[in-house]
Amino acid sequence: MRSSFPKISVVTPSFNQGKYLEDTILSVLNQGYPNLEYIIIDGGSTDHSIEIIRKYESQLSYWVSEKDEGLYDALQKGFEKSTGEIMAWINSDDMYHKKSLFIVAEIFEHFKQVRWLMGSNTFFDERGNPFVYEEDPYQQRWSKVRMHLNNGKYIQQESVFWKRDLWQESGGYIDLDYSLAADFELWLRFFRTADLYTSSYILGGFRLRNENQKSFNQKSLYLEEIEAILDRERKQDPIHLNFYRWMLRLIACIPVKKYRDPSQN
Repeated sequence: MRSSFPKISVVTPSFNQGKYLEDTILSVLNQGYPNLEYIIIDGGSTDHSIEIIRKYESQLSYWVSEKDEGLYDALQKGFEKSTGEIMAWINSDDMYHKKSLFIVAEIFEHFKQVRWLMGSNTFFDERGNPFVYEEDPYQQRWSKVRMHLNNGKYIQQESVFWKRDLWQESGGYIDLDYSLAADFELWLRFFRTADLYTSSYILGGFRLRNENQKSFNQKSLYLEEIEAILDRERKQDPIHLNFYRWMLRLIACIPVKKYRDPSQN
C-alpha cells in the first residue's frame, strides 16, 4: 500500500441545498482518502444546511456560513483557503463516485505530463441514481480548438481535477465577472498552457433536478456569457476554425457501429 498520498483540496459552495447537501458531503468523506482537505463555503443558508454541515465539521478542514455574491464568489473564497497539490470543486447537489480521489491521485502520479484531467461524463437523477448518456465518439476528447468551436458540448466540471501549479500559472482566480459561465472561462485559461486529458474512469457526476436548476433555467444567459468569453479569447489567441468545423461535420457523417463478441450473444 502506498505510504503517501498527494493532498487533494475539494471545495463545495452551497446555499439552501439541504435536500442534497448531505449526499454531496458523504460522497467526498466516504472516499476514505487519507490526505483530503475538504472545504465548504455556505452562502448563509436559511434551510437546514448548517445543521448538516455541523454534523460533519470534525472531518472538514474549514467551513463558513456567511452572505456571499454567489457560487463563484464562494469558490474563490474556498480556493484561497486551500493548500492541496490537486484541486477540484463539487457543487452541493452533485456527487463523486466511489474511490474517485484515489484514481485521480494515481493518474497524476503515473502520468507526470497531466496537469488537468476529466473523467467520463456521468449523471445522477434526483434520487441519486447514476446513469450515462450515449456519447459521440469524440465528445469526451477535449482541446482548445473544440472549446473555441463551442459546438454545444461542455466539459463536465464535476469530474475535473487540476494541479495547483496550473491554477497559479493561470492567474489563481475565478473570474467573478461571469455569474454562470466562470467555469468555462477558467477552462479556456487552462487551455492556454496545458492540454486536458480525459479518462474512462467515472469520477464525478452531475445531478439532474426537477426544479431550481440554474443550468437549465438560465441557459440562455449562460450561452450569452459563453459567447462573450469566446469573443474575448479569440481576440487574444486567434484560431482559424473553418477547417476544424468541416472536420467535425465529416466525423458526424461517419456511422458508428458497436461491435460485440459473438460468444456473448
